[in-house]
Amino acid sequence: MNTESAWIPARGIQLRKAGVQFDAVRVDGDEGRALADRLALMTGGDPGPVVEEANGRRAVYFLVPVGSTSHRVWPDGVTRLTAGPHHISYIPVPALDGDTWPLSWRYRPSGCDRLVHTLLLRTALHSPE
Repeated sequence: MNTESAWIPARGIQLRKAGVQFDAVRVDGDEGRALADRLALMTGGDPGPVVEEANGRRAVYFLVPVGSTSHRVWPDGVTRLTAGPHHISYIPVPALDGDTWPLSWRYRPSGCDRLVHTLLLRTALHSPE
């Protein structure tokens, strides 16, 4: 993968505006981590880019294609980070290496245009643990 991708910071953490390169789905705590791992099992270990937070809500961010979460019903506990009229969301993105605490990649990006497949994410959300 080209680590010089425009949306991955060279070091540290940066916020990326939703609706430009991607949107995100956030699921907090152990539920988000279990969801990421179920999705990885469904995709042969390459679910697309998933960021996790080590403190606070212990959020897990699934980076999905722009607009792919709209017009769908999402269960309680799922937060969509999108952009729209009079609404802006920002998504935290860590560098691939170095000091990025409290964020890290649970599953690293495997290609410049590779994102989490939204329908597979929804399937994983509704599949038994």
